[in-house]
Amino acid sequence: MSGGIINPTELVASLINRKDNLIDGLRYAQDIIDGSMSIMLLTPQGIYLSRDKLGRTPIVIGRKDEGFCASFESFAYLNLGYEDFRELGPGEIAVMTPEGVTTLSAPGKKMRICTFLWVYYGYPSSAYEGVSVEAMRVRCGQELAKRDHMTHDQIDSVAGVPDSGTAHAIGYANESGVPFARPFIKYTPTWPRSFMPTIQDKRDLIAKMKLIPVHELIEGQRLLLIDDSIVRGTQLRETTEFLYRSGAKEVHVRPACPPLLFGCKYLNFSRSTGEMELITRRMIRDAEGENVSREVLSDYANPDSGRYQAMLDVICKQLNFTTLRYNRLDDLIKAVGIDRDKLCTYCWDGRE
Repeated sequence: MSGGIINPTELVASLINRKDNLIDGLRYAQDIIDGSMSIMLLTPQGIYLSRDKLGRTPIVIGRKDEGFCASFESFAYLNLGYEDFRELGPGEIAVMTPEGVTTLSAPGKKMRICTFLWVYYGYPSSAYEGVSVEAMRVRCGQELAKRDHMTHDQIDSVAGVPDSGTAHAIGYANESGVPFARPFIKYTPTWPRSFMPTIQDKRDLIAKMKLIPVHELIEGQRLLLIDDSIVRGTQLRETTEFLYRSGAKEVHVRPACPPLLFGCKYLNFSRSTGEMELITRRMIRDAEGENVSREVLSDYANPDSGRYQAMLDVICKQLNFTTLRYNRLDDLIKAVGIDRDKLCTYCWDGRE
């Protein structure tokens, strides 16, 4: 590797070069990569497209009169005059030229697309496997409200942690009949996404500086706050304390997905360094000790178990929420609307 540093792009290129031609090389690389690597490879003959073998991440193709384009997300080309053409299937290899897109290796039948794409990572105007990110988040909030049964007698407004929590909150508000409000506004021009930095203090600073309060919508209010998830817990605790300092009377927290119990071993979106960064695993370690069996972890993933409720009680108290209730995995899958066997849910239930 150049400069003595392992570069993922160079590493994959060296794997591809072990075979005599690009197609065999791409197949070989996809077969031995442990995780997900969707590839776009520029050559004089065209752009070779190779989606990872289980389709954990997408490759979408756009079309206009002048030719074709490919991207991780469809929103990247919509304002450039392209319209959706198709998505590559899991493990599919194709070559894209101005004249067309030709499949060189047929897609496989097994898929495990990352469900967290819809919950958090995906841009609102994108769609994966024909399912709109924004529409899914609205449905997700609706499912959460149906099971939660919070009314206007108990809370004054529903808010989302911007931006990914906003559509979930709109769905919850529409279903529950409790008004949607924006008690804080996110200021983004000078701040990146807060999950990206490797240093916790920097993540916390970014999360704090991006939120600007609207005191008239906070002071004396009983707020129900929806975030996409709780990972480490530090940022949501900061947000809750920020709301209390701004005059909130109560802060009821409703994450849009189930408790994260397993660190993702397939994708590199988050820069967490281990499962003990997850607040759930720290709570479980404190309750069960260091070596916790998969059977016990499965019990913590079961929303009807005593261990699950005990974990929520501890998290709620530690993060200073008024109440805490997570979305359920079955309701989340229903909101996506894709067969469960095609979805990766590893981070919630450990299912390979």
